[in-house]
Amino acid sequence: MVEGMRILVHDYSGHPFQIELSRCLARRGHTLSHVYSASFQTPKGDLATKADDPDTLDIVGLSLSETFQKNSFFKRRSQEIEFGRMVARQIRHFRPDIVVSSNAPLDTQALIYKAARACAAKFVFWLQDIYSEAISRVVPKALPVFGGVIAARYRRLEYSLLRRSDHVVAITEDFVSILRQQGVVQARVSVVENWAPLGEMTDARSETALPAGEAGRAHAIYAGTLGYKHNPDILLAAAKQLPVSIEVFSEGKVADSLSRRATEEGVANLSVRAWVPFGDLPKVLAKADILIAMIEQDAGIFSVPSKVLTYLCCGKPILAAIPTGNLARRIIERVQAGLVSSPSDAGSFIENLRKLAGDVPLRKALGANGRDYAEKNFDIQRIGDRFEGIFAGLFLPELKAI
Repeated sequence: MVEGMRILVHDYSGHPFQIELSRCLARRGHTLSHVYSASFQTPKGDLATKADDPDTLDIVGLSLSETFQKNSFFKRRSQEIEFGRMVARQIRHFRPDIVVSSNAPLDTQALIYKAARACAAKFVFWLQDIYSEAISRVVPKALPVFGGVIAARYRRLEYSLLRRSDHVVAITEDFVSILRQQGVVQARVSVVENWAPLGEMTDARSETALPAGEAGRAHAIYAGTLGYKHNPDILLAAAKQLPVSIEVFSEGKVADSLSRRATEEGVANLSVRAWVPFGDLPKVLAKADILIAMIEQDAGIFSVPSKVLTYLCCGKPILAAIPTGNLARRIIERVQAGLVSSPSDAGSFIENLRKLAGDVPLRKALGANGRDYAEKNFDIQRIGDRFEGIFAGLFLPELKAI
């Protein structure tokens, strides 16, 4: 292993498991700069400096000059370029040996790649989503005249960056054949599935929710982003048909719309609240009987909802609407951690919720299966070993030459 490396980890979203990895690597003697977007509206991990954090860890939240315009394509692109330049300045200042970048919009990622190369740093593309696939579905519909050209441009850009990266860390085997077809050298691809910070999530199997109001009513929670790749209609439909309390912890345009519709239609058992700080999330999820995850059909294998991994840590059953073939769905079904239906099948989703709401032993069994999976697969020390092994491999040719 190459000891004492300078590593810049960029996680655009600021998710919980990336900062856990940075803390792990810093405790192993590496100097870490963990960079994220403070302007991007999404639930974030524990990004505040802790008393026991090593001196070799610096957590850097970068903010745009204006509020992030998520729903305006051209303004959003301009801001993503602005943010890429900010990360590039951080790279030039830090002078890393390795840059690891995940969740970055493609215009941002291109500037990060360029800055890494200018500093002679190795570049690791941590592939969480194949963004150009999503762009190819969404942008041509939103911009009929130029959308196809824009989508083609991003497809070329993404696969060019992947081919030129020193290494690609893919979060699912599903990406491997796609990368191979696009000319990415397979020796430069490793699969490391995402995880959740097990030590920071409460094992809540022994806790039972008794929400205010009707005693014994099952309590379901959805916590996370609600965006264009989700279908909140099934939450509203389920609340209308079942005597179940549904709480949604989310923010943004889609969440606001869901809240407004619930009020207008008199659906009192569905409520929408603000995102929960990561430090409070375990306590909130522990109050649930059922945890809800969703992703749209056309997202397919290209987006793996990380909230499922957080849910597994809690020891509560998962009610999911996820496409067949998605990694998160395969995990839930393989380990029997919940009940899953297709995103377009509202009837099955509601029936699964009815089944979970009325069967306490089933809920306990599914929740225990999920927690058992998390304990076996989310060991940060073993995950840290995987990444250190990948990083060491980046320098092997140079070591051999010496």
